[in-house]
Amino acid sequence: MTEPDNDTAAALRKEFATGLAPTRTSKWGEAFASVPRHAFVPAFYTQGSDGAWERVGPADPGYLEAVYSDRALTTQLDERGIPTSSSSEPSVMLTMLDALDAAEGDTVFELGTGTGYNAALLSHRLGEQNVTTMDVDPDLTEAAAHRLAGVGLHPFVATGDGAGGWPGRAPYQRFLATAALRSIPDAFFRQAAPGAVIVAPVGYGILRVTVTDPGHGTGYFLPAPAYFMPRRTPSAPPAFAEAETAEPTTTTAAPGDILGRLRFPLALALHGHTTCSWRDDDGDVTAVGIWTEDGSTATAHVSGKVRQVGPRRLWDVVESLAETFAGEPERQEFRVSITPGRQTVWYRTQDGPAWDLPQPR
Repeated sequence: MTEPDNDTAAALRKEFATGLAPTRTSKWGEAFASVPRHAFVPAFYTQGSDGAWERVGPADPGYLEAVYSDRALTTQLDERGIPTSSSSEPSVMLTMLDALDAAEGDTVFELGTGTGYNAALLSHRLGEQNVTTMDVDPDLTEAAAHRLAGVGLHPFVATGDGAGGWPGRAPYQRFLATAALRSIPDAFFRQAAPGAVIVAPVGYGILRVTVTDPGHGTGYFLPAPAYFMPRRTPSAPPAFAEAETAEPTTTTAAPGDILGRLRFPLALALHGHTTCSWRDDDGDVTAVGIWTEDGSTATAHVSGKVRQVGPRRLWDVVESLAETFAGEPERQEFRVSITPGRQTVWYRTQDGPAWDLPQPR
């Protein structure tokens, strides 16, 4: 049962909204102060040091304080205990909403309904009749629609693959994705009004694109880092056992860099990759692993030994990036050019380092 919107919740929400952007004025501050986040997060999960998940609800100490903090909260687990939905970090939500630069009356399509909290913020400020939100998970959309109605909001909620948009309510002046994408879906351009703005997480960054012509757009990454739940796609597991039998080579690239300074560009160069690390008793990284959906796998030890298997040599990509970037590159120096059939991210200048994003559907 959801905690009622009592004086304690209202006071926490006001303090929470004020703290999200203490040094800047945002048109979304009033929405965060008015929309009760706890109505959309009736429970969440925390993970202990042993890896076990614990459910936290209204009857548990600290529930409201956690809900009204600048924390991403895991709200759904699959049968293996892997998170499949969350309520995003509110400061990142605010950054994306500010970047959307939407005005009252603008029509918005949201990919990734999740808990429904973001759709509530959009509906509160822009008008519920202007908001279309979509998620692939019918359990999520059903629960979100119920929660939205519970706070008196009735945007259009649909179930399906949000990458296809919802043509029946197009055109849209704004598109907002709250699930990680690898490229901007073609459907967004087909359903975009002239000059539409698209804000979407791509890799470990947030991309803002302006539609300049049908099928064309230009944009840039926001400075803030971000990680969102990826859209659900099948993938092969890592081939670590096979990699152990591969002939080792040597590398000068520091293994820990793929978890730190190279994390953002690596997501552009190796779409959909996954990483892991092995650590000693002091918590220091001793080795890392990286793999992609086609089964390509690489491991790198701090000694400099690398083993690779599969159709692609993943660590070769890491070494190339390590040579390209002396330090950690700033996200806002990465820009994107979009034409029908091609989306290219380039660094600093168009004739500089560049990576094509995967072909969208």
